[in-house]
Amino acid sequence: MSTGLKEKVGLKLEAYTFRVEKGKIKELAQAIGDLKEEYLNGEAVPPTFPTVIDFWGGGASSSELLNLNMKKVLHGEQEYEYFREIVPNEEITVHGVIEKAYSKAAMNFFIIRKDYLDKHGETVLISRSTIIERH
Repeated sequence: MSTGLKEKVGLKLEAYTFRVEKGKIKELAQAIGDLKEEYLNGEAVPPTFPTVIDFWGGGASSSELLNLNMKKVLHGEQEYEYFREIVPNEEITVHGVIEKAYSKAAMNFFIIRKDYLDKHGETVLISRSTIIERH
């Protein structure tokens, strides 16, 4: 691993809080074509909703933190480990960290871990995403 990549491990993303609004639940359901009544009414939250939290939640961009050339970036993988379901109208606070960084086959790989916490500080889910930057 190059020195520059090694220095990225442990960097923390700016924490942010997001309220799970019924309108955003409905928008996601329509966008992904999962038209279950409970999603359209905002009574239940689709399992991929953390993507909405990531896009609309605020906080500094991981691409800025990592100083990535966005013309060379790919989203490689996404995983969610749920401890309980997200509930409509609750506030979720997200804490992120660069968990791993390495170079392979003329590409840099960054694993970003995000912990999604409820108002009591309890973990709702953990996500890991792989960002790939081509050289």
